[in-house]
Amino acid sequence: MAPIPLTQDMIIVFAFLIFVALLFIFDLVRVDMAGLLMMALLPLSGVISPAEAISGLSSSAVVSIIATIIIGEGLEKTGVMNHLARLILRVAGKSEARIMILVSASAAFISSFMQNIGAAALFLPVTSRICRQVNVSVSRILIPMGYCVVLGGCVTLVGSSPLILLNDLMAAFWSNNEILFKENPFEPFGLFSVTPIGIALVASAIIYFMVFRKLVLPAVTVKDKDLFLLGHELECTYGREIHQAYELTVPEDFLTKRLDELFIRPKYHSTVICICKKGQKKKKTTIQVPSRSDIIEPGDVIGIISNTDHIHRLTQDLGWELHDELNHMGEILSPDNAGVMEAVVTPRSELVGKTLHKVYFRKRYQVNPIALYRKNKAMFEDISEIRIQPGDALLMFGEWEKFHLVRQKKDLAFTEHIKNEVLHPEKAGFAAGSFALALVLALGFKVQLPIALLTGAIAMILTRVLTLDEAYRGVDWMTVFLLAGLIPFGLAFEKTGAALYLATSLAHLMQSFLTPLVLFLLIGLLTSFFTLVTSNVGATVLMIPLAMNLALQCGADPRMAALLVALAASNTFILPTNQVNALIMRPGGYKVMDYVRAGSGITLLFIIVVITIMYFFYDISA
Repeated sequence: MAPIPLTQDMIIVFAFLIFVALLFIFDLVRVDMAGLLMMALLPLSGVISPAEAISGLSSSAVVSIIATIIIGEGLEKTGVMNHLARLILRVAGKSEARIMILVSASAAFISSFMQNIGAAALFLPVTSRICRQVNVSVSRILIPMGYCVVLGGCVTLVGSSPLILLNDLMAAFWSNNEILFKENPFEPFGLFSVTPIGIALVASAIIYFMVFRKLVLPAVTVKDKDLFLLGHELECTYGREIHQAYELTVPEDFLTKRLDELFIRPKYHSTVICICKKGQKKKKTTIQVPSRSDIIEPGDVIGIISNTDHIHRLTQDLGWELHDELNHMGEILSPDNAGVMEAVVTPRSELVGKTLHKVYFRKRYQVNPIALYRKNKAMFEDISEIRIQPGDALLMFGEWEKFHLVRQKKDLAFTEHIKNEVLHPEKAGFAAGSFALALVLALGFKVQLPIALLTGAIAMILTRVLTLDEAYRGVDWMTVFLLAGLIPFGLAFEKTGAALYLATSLAHLMQSFLTPLVLFLLIGLLTSFFTLVTSNVGATVLMIPLAMNLALQCGADPRMAALLVALAASNTFILPTNQVNALIMRPGGYKVMDYVRAGSGITLLFIIVVITIMYFFYDISA
């Protein structure tokens, strides 16, 4: 196939390609700004029209991402994701490696039967929640999860858009070249024709990250190690008396006592915030707001807020065993569920003139008072017996849901925004039903994915799982504008013929030594490149006819060449241009170079695994 002539528009597009690559590599501007620049500069250069430049905002990819984020927000708000996270934690424990394997494998399995972006959006909040609970940096898990979601789309013929299009594009080529295929009727691929390759890709990626994760994944410091580390202003107010949550076990030789008999607050400036009791038949019961009359007995696990000096003195005096990690109370004391807040007593508060003990503060508000601040002095001893005055500040520990209820009583004015919204488990059925509706429409009734997901998102709002304002706030607009800007760039790459020019030029240069194996390497590399700068669908539509034509010329099987294109169109790991990569970019705190470092090895591994399996287990010769 002779190369087509180079035009001025092609030169402009290649210049933009270099420009965008420099922006990404050197992190000159934020990635969404790079997308916005493309939306403005491409029509100004004349290579595409203004309407085409903003077409990305209404593209199926962008609509799908917005809809899936809203669906994920609804599932998170109703606690549905808590159950999935709890199940994974029960199996994986606190091992970073096991968490990575289980999350990645589960996400890949789900992705093999639904579109990549939906699977990624489903697992994003789960992964974030799990990482916070076990103090693992989410940046160590999200890239493996996201990559395995993309690879999971290669397990079945309905897992990704290129594989869905594969049979139709091959059939069209077959019908247009009937003379060449007189004795070979068209044979479409079956649902599981690619399964061996897909499973090998997922397994190889998980092994790759198991072996090289310390080298290729960003080493982000985990700031949640000290779960209740105060912000700068509160630390200036309360000093280092309040540092973090600790977990201790009461030994078997301890004499049973009431909590107030231990004088933990006055002696050690520490607050007991949780008591986990064994109960009968090894069933554990948890007291999340302990009172002074609660009993401490052998075998109890105690949660205490303190600092390092006080907690070590407490363990020496009482003989309790201090745990290095939160083994029993990881979920209870997780920043997703609970934390420390400061609130000021209002002039009209019912607390004024009374003690916390008199008003049964813990029982009434279901939060633990830790300290009281009055007249530039922080008090930690016997704060339950001090008469409250207007303007007093109370530092408290409790569940976020309880703090929201406290705010409604108007007795206290919080000095900071309460982090988490109140969960509504009573609406979990509506949230799960809305998600199921999107899946049924997409998989059962073959409704286009963006419409199916948008229907699920609208159902979330109509059933009042989310308000419209909450849905708008939940959307990650950085991701939206990144994709919306890069989609018209891909359009320009195809429209000007720049993609076809590259493909035909390379094929022409290598024509003299194109064996089936060399051809398949060329097809894999070309498709992998095009899918980075254009959409995976665009790369597939462009490359399948070209690959099948080249296969016929060098004695290779055109069906296998087309299959390679459809698989290689998922080889999008080096840049955040893929929908999944863009979705996890902000939650993982990633930069473009993080994708380059982690994705380079996976990209090469992808090509090696696919071509090796096709060469030895599929017949690539005609």
